[in-house]
Amino acid sequence: MTALILHHYPTSPFAEKTRLMLGYKGLPWKSVLIPMISPKPDVVALTGGYRRTPVLQIGADIYCDTALIADVLEHLQPEPTLYPEPCKGMARTLAQWADSTLFWTSMAFNMQPKGLAQIFGNAPPDAAKAFGEDRRAMSSGMTRLRPLDAAAAYKSYLRRLSDMLDDWPFLQGDVPCISDFAMYHPLWFTRVRTPALANILNATPAVLDWMERMAAIGHGAMEKFSASGAIAVAAASVPAPLHDDIFQDDHGIPLGSQVSVTAEVFGPEPTVGELVAATRMHYTLRRTDERAGTVHVHFPRVGYSLKAV
Repeated sequence: MTALILHHYPTSPFAEKTRLMLGYKGLPWKSVLIPMISPKPDVVALTGGYRRTPVLQIGADIYCDTALIADVLEHLQPEPTLYPEPCKGMARTLAQWADSTLFWTSMAFNMQPKGLAQIFGNAPPDAAKAFGEDRRAMSSGMTRLRPLDAAAAYKSYLRRLSDMLDDWPFLQGDVPCISDFAMYHPLWFTRVRTPALANILNATPAVLDWMERMAAIGHGAMEKFSASGAIAVAAASVPAPLHDDIFQDDHGIPLGSQVSVTAEVFGPEPTVGELVAATRMHYTLRRTDERAGTVHVHFPRVGYSLKAV
């Protein structure tokens, strides 16, 4: 199997979600560390514009968004599954809620002054300012919770998670599924990156015990790799063949058209390329970069906007 290359940085919550899924699947992977904020020229060479974290690379195929990355890992290594029967529909729905509502509630809570002081305490004085400006640009038009409102909602969500753990060690049964990985990573950020605020978790000891079980999964076998090496891998590779069912037309845009794909909520940077697949679950764009060569960039349908250029 072609190497799995994860482009990420250590403190990214969504990267932690992916690192744990790789560990759960027992899939070895290569680690390419990327900047926390723009510019990210090596990432953009692969994605064409998308710069959210993480990005999974397999040869000349570039997978954006952890919802799609989870599906890719499931295809590569079906067992242990992220989508167990009979609750896989509920698991996907809960994961989508966790990656949006729970995540942004957690971040609004974590980014209050005490949290920011811990996140940037050892960084240069202008680091917090640069981070704030970068994230404001990525979240233009979003409505953000105020920290006090976020705290109230966060406490309520933690109680709901605790209720889900009354009868099982994981949220939907005896083994973890996609909802566990999606709900864990916002709480992980609170506990690991803003420990001065982590006492919010103490009122739900069942949640803390569950977090210990999730952390014990680990990240699996990881090997450090360079950005230049990853780009060289893409340039030396050919995108994987597409499946027969490559087109479900919901936009009136034929295959072969020049299109843009943009995240609907966070990260307005578009990726532009030739539409070569629009399946029930995802879009695929073919694009060529002077460094990375011809690549296929893949996005999930849910949460992304497709437009003709």
